[in-house]
Amino acid sequence: MKKQTFIQKWFGEVEVTKDLFLLLFIGGLYSLSVALSNTFVNIFLWRQSGEFYKIGLYNLAIVIFQLITFIIAGRIAKKVDRIIVLRLGVCFLAIFYIAVLISSSKASSLLLLLGSLLGVGYGFYWLSYNVLTFEITEPENRDFFNGFLGILSSAGGMIGPMAAGYIISRFTSWTGYTIIFTISLLLFTCATVLSFSMKRRPSKGVYLFREVMKERKRNRDWFMITNANIFQGLREGVFSFIINIYVFIATGSEMALGTFAFLNSFVSFISYYVAGRYIKPKHRKKSILLGGALLFLSLSLIIFQITYTKLLIYAVLIAISYPLVLVPFSSTSYDVIGKARNAAEMRIEYIVVRELFLNFGRAVSILLFIISITFFQMEFILPYLLFILGSSYLFIYYCIRKISDIYPGSAGEKKQQLLSTKAKMRPQKTY
Repeated sequence: MKKQTFIQKWFGEVEVTKDLFLLLFIGGLYSLSVALSNTFVNIFLWRQSGEFYKIGLYNLAIVIFQLITFIIAGRIAKKVDRIIVLRLGVCFLAIFYIAVLISSSKASSLLLLLGSLLGVGYGFYWLSYNVLTFEITEPENRDFFNGFLGILSSAGGMIGPMAAGYIISRFTSWTGYTIIFTISLLLFTCATVLSFSMKRRPSKGVYLFREVMKERKRNRDWFMITNANIFQGLREGVFSFIINIYVFIATGSEMALGTFAFLNSFVSFISYYVAGRYIKPKHRKKSILLGGALLFLSLSLIIFQITYTKLLIYAVLIAISYPLVLVPFSSTSYDVIGKARNAAEMRIEYIVVRELFLNFGRAVSILLFIISITFFQMEFILPYLLFILGSSYLFIYYCIRKISDIYPGSAGEKKQQLLSTKAKMRPQKTY
C-alpha cells in the first residue's frame, strides 16, 4: 500500500506538483507580508492625515491602477511569460514599501503615488498568480488549493498582525512602522528569489481581450460569473480598510488591532481547512448562500453602536463566513473559465476580464464611500452605506445559482461530454 503524504492525509487524495507547491509557498510569503504590514498601512496613513476621504482616495488609487495594470499585465503575460509578470508584481510591491520607508512621516502627502505603486504591484502579482493557479491546478484539486492557500493566508494573518502590533507598541514615533515595513520588503524579496525555481511558462498568440468581453453575450455562465465578481468587489472595496480603522478608533491601540486580526485569522485558519477539506463540488452553491447570509447577519454588530467586544465577535463571524463563499466561488469561477470557448488559448484574457469586473466593483464601492462622506455627516451615512455594500455577497449566490455544474462526475459534465461526442460524430461541412 502506497504511503500517504502529509497533504494527502489531511486533505484527501490530491496531486501536489512542484510548481503547485511553490505557488502555494509564494502565496504564503505574500500573505504573511501583507498581514504584517497592510493591516497597519491604512492606520499609518490615517494617523498622519486624520481624514477619511484621504484614506478613501488612497484606496481608490490602488483599485484604479490595479484595474489598468491587469490589462497591461495580461498583454505581457500573453506575449512573454507569466513568471516574469509575477516577478514584476513582487518587485513593485517591494518598491511600494521602499517608498513608504523613504517618505516616513510625510507619507500622507504622497497618498496617490503610494496607492498607484501598490495598485500596479497588485495588478501584476494577482494577474500572474491567478493565471498560474488556473494552469497549475485541475478541477480535482482546486478546492484543495484554494483551501490550503486560505490556511496559509490565515497563518500569516495570525503571526503578522500580532507581531506587528507588538513591535509598533514597543517603539516610539514611527520606528515600529519602519521595522515592519522593512520585514515586508525582505519577505517580498524572498518571494522573488523563490519564483526563479518555478518552470518558465512562455506564451504566444494574439491578445484577444475584446473577444472575451464579447463572450459575456454568448456564454451565460461567464456573464453571471463576471456579474458576481462585481458584487464581490462592492463589499471588498470599503470593508478592506474601514473595519481596521474602526478597531483603531474604538481602542486607540495598534496592539488591539493586532489582536483583532489574530482572532480573525485563527478562526479563518480552521474555517479554510474545513472548507478545503469538506466542501465538495456538489455543495458549492449551498455553501455560498450560507456564507453570504452569515456575512449579511454579521453587519448587525457594527453598523450602529460599535464596541471592541462587538468587533471581536464580528471578526469570528466573518472568519467563518468568508471561506464558505470564497473557496467554492473561486473554484466555480475557474471551472467556468476552463469550459469556456477557446479557454486554452484565451485563459489569460478570461482572468483579466474577471479581475476587471472585481476591481470595478471595488472602485464603485470606494467612490460611493467618498461621495457619501463628502455630502453627509460620516456618523449618519456610514451605517447605511455599510449595510447596503455589506449585503452584496448575497447577490453572488443569486448570480451563480443557475450556473451549470461542470465538476467531475456531475450531470452537467456528463451532458457536455455527450454533446461533445455527438458533435464529433456529426458530418462536417466543407467550404
